[in-house]
Amino acid sequence: MKYKAVLFDLDGTLVDSLKGIADSTNEALRQMGLVPHAVDAYRYFVGDGIEILARRALPENRRDQPTISMLVTLIDADYAMRWEDSTTCFSGIPELLDALAVQHIPMCVLSNKRHEYALLTVARLLSRWKFRAVAGTVPGGPRKPDPNAALQMASLLDVPPQEIVFLGDSDVDMKTALAAGMHGVGARWGYRTATELLASGATTILNTPCDLLGLF
Repeated sequence: MKYKAVLFDLDGTLVDSLKGIADSTNEALRQMGLVPHAVDAYRYFVGDGIEILARRALPENRRDQPTISMLVTLIDADYAMRWEDSTTCFSGIPELLDALAVQHIPMCVLSNKRHEYALLTVARLLSRWKFRAVAGTVPGGPRKPDPNAALQMASLLDVPPQEIVFLGDSDVDMKTALAAGMHGVGARWGYRTATELLASGATTILNTPCDLLGLF
């Protein structure tokens, strides 16, 4: 089947932001007198939004809501200063986006990153390409794997969900695709393993970004 549109996850799929997120969280932990983590540990801390990131980074006996909220505030303050210097496009992403643009394939971005940072990241690093919609999370709003935002994007594009590829690098993305009735495609270059992606519902695993072009 040839698909007609694509929804992208952001962090771990289009851009590599892991070190910046890890550095900001570790700095916040140090400010609270807590032990930081290796950067690789953040591969499994990220993906579900900043509050879940903070919860996972804290010791089990410090995961009360006031402590989580304090850590989130400190992460936010540090990340605001460093995010742009520590976020880059993955190799092969510009070539993929160029090719999709030539084919006039509609594209959207759906992230569990804070909405303002999702917009900033796309504006600063991906401004060469047109995305029909960019959405992150807002306080109190739903986040992936809730399919609502994905389905709203399908409606905006006027493309049936079953004709849309959802490309992401985590179990959350694959569960979102499954819940929305989209074709879940796992980005092997991201932060999680192919085994996890397949177990979460991925129907295709890609080793490089331009492998996606075979679906269009």
